[in-house]
Amino acid sequence: MTFIDTAGVTVADRTLDGPHGPLRVRTYEPAGSATPSAGFVWVHGGAFAFGELDMPEADWVSRRIAAAGIPVISVDYQLSGTRGFPEDFRDERRDGALFPVASEEVSAAFVWATSTTEFGVPAGSWSLGGASAGGNLVAGATLRLRDEGPVLPRSLVLAYPLLHAELPEHRPELAAKVAALPAEARFEPASVAAINLNYAGSAAALADPYAFAGGADLHGLPPTFVLNSDADSLRSTGELFAAELAAAGVDTLLVREDGTRHGHLNEPDNPGAHRSVRRIVAWLTTTDLVGTAHETSGDAHP
Repeated sequence: MTFIDTAGVTVADRTLDGPHGPLRVRTYEPAGSATPSAGFVWVHGGAFAFGELDMPEADWVSRRIAAAGIPVISVDYQLSGTRGFPEDFRDERRDGALFPVASEEVSAAFVWATSTTEFGVPAGSWSLGGASAGGNLVAGATLRLRDEGPVLPRSLVLAYPLLHAELPEHRPELAAKVAALPAEARFEPASVAAINLNYAGSAAALADPYAFAGGADLHGLPPTFVLNSDADSLRSTGELFAAELAAAGVDTLLVREDGTRHGHLNEPDNPGAHRSVRRIVAWLTTTDLVGTAHETSGDAHP
């Protein structure tokens, strides 16, 4: 299926030969004949178990970025299912694909993007980004690309990501904001633990750096933009990961989008979502403020 939206963006669904069977992606090509300076592979969130290409966090975000002149590839990775969730969180999708399926699919989609010439983007000009659980998949996939190749992203975008196997403790300022949220908008540590185990499949897999990059050796990763929601339980994992990146010598930008809750990119009417998209576009297209991937520590990677 291919169509052109009101902004002139050409949208097409296609199926790739993925590492675990057919891998569906949706491509967004900007209007006009100008050669794009950047490309972007984007991965939606949904607690590893939910989400799809039509949700605003996938489709609306991709359209807005493509309308700014950046080709986008949105990845429809395999979901983990809800078998390990508490009964009231489950739906009909109880079975699914456990780690490393989705992570390896994200890696494969990025490699495909850099190997094709149809979008006119040089291999070294593609960035990789994701939101919430998608941010986790992006971080783990990039560690795999660092260790195994064949190419690293130009940069990363991690929007309100979930990056640690255990939710880090909140600072007092964040704890107060989380406490003021309605119960359905909070992520309690026990809920995060259940979500993570449901995706990983075992306690041993929780310790795999490709499953949860938080606390891993992050040397040699590309420049990374961590974009957090303001009143969000997961802000503590995004902030800690940004500190870990900086400590590993990775060029890092950390921004908190004021007045937003977790998942604000899934709310097209939210002014914070529009600000965040503008920030992402600026990150992808600005060369003077974004560095390069630096040398690794020389240590063996896990």
